[in-house]
Amino acid sequence: MKRALEALALAASLAALQLAAVSATTASPSPTPSPSAAPASSPSPSPSASPCPSPSASSGSRLTCPSPTPDPTQAAYDALKARLGGDLAKALTAQQNLSNALDQTTASEQAVSDQISQEEDLISNLEDQIAQLDSQISDTQDQIDTEKQQLAALAVAIYRQPTSIWMLVARTGNLRDALVAVANMVVAGQRAHALQAKLEGDLAALQSQLDARQTDLDQENATLDSLNNNLNALDDLLNTQADLSSQLDDLMNQFQDALDGLTSQPPDVTAALAQLLEAQEADLIQQSYQAAWSQAQVGAGLALLNHVLPLGTTLKGVFLIWPMTKFTITQPFGPTSVLLEPSLGPYPHFHTGIDIAAPLGTPVMAAADGLVVAVHTPRSATATT
Repeated sequence: MKRALEALALAASLAALQLAAVSATTASPSPTPSPSAAPASSPSPSPSASPCPSPSASSGSRLTCPSPTPDPTQAAYDALKARLGGDLAKALTAQQNLSNALDQTTASEQAVSDQISQEEDLISNLEDQIAQLDSQISDTQDQIDTEKQQLAALAVAIYRQPTSIWMLVARTGNLRDALVAVANMVVAGQRAHALQAKLEGDLAALQSQLDARQTDLDQENATLDSLNNNLNALDDLLNTQADLSSQLDDLMNQFQDALDGLTSQPPDVTAALAQLLEAQEADLIQQSYQAAWSQAQVGAGLALLNHVLPLGTTLKGVFLIWPMTKFTITQPFGPTSVLLEPSLGPYPHFHTGIDIAAPLGTPVMAAADGLVVAVHTPRSATATT
């Protein structure tokens, strides 16, 4: 409070001195100034050349300084800096997505390679089983042929035996030996027939096992072919993703160079360069989307082949929802009689999705967090995401 009073007193003293000086000037007549003595009038300074005068302490009013004229070149540089920064951020996001996709593709490729090794072992075991069954079938067939020969010889022997019991008695010397001889021949014939029937049953069982193992072998060979095709697709995809990642790295370096040397080039030259780089960026991002779609197709094929979710997907902590709250299933997943559907495994026609329909304008939601790789909107319906 004391300092405020002192400031007010000082201000009042300064005001009094100014008034006294003005009064003294007006009271005493001033001689007519000569032309040489008259002070030369100085031109008023421009607002941009002189600082703003401080406001009068007595009046307390504030003088408004005129704003400086904006520099259009600097404004253009600022706009280009923001533009290139946004482009660089977009490229970084695409690069991060590609990096994640590369990790998933590498893991998928390793998993498919392991599965191919398992399939090759399984096929090798099936081929060994088939070879053993072929050997058993051959041995059984040989036994059957031998039994047939023995049975034929026995039949000939029985046929050549006398038809009269008295002739047998006469040949053997007594009735007991005659009856034993007849009984032995009957038993031998029965045993031969029973053994032949058993061998033929064994042969049929072995042939059935052979057919089953051959069917298994055909299926496993088809699975192996599908896995090899998927492995080749993953290898091509991995090369594509790596190439896109390298191109994005180069593009980000060019964006960074343009930012670093922004003021060393005229704004129009940098703007033309930014437009060219943005076109390259849009093309690379589009190619990354196509690669993601290819990755999704390979993952769906592996899921159908293994009857499990694609690699990298887990149900733990993930709650999948239907994309619509109200809809009608027009075609379910699985084997179908629609001739336009492609074949899959043992099925001549297989529908690899679930088709649903809803009224026009029905909102479509994502089942879970992920990357949208393709959108198809038929003429009869539309979707809002």
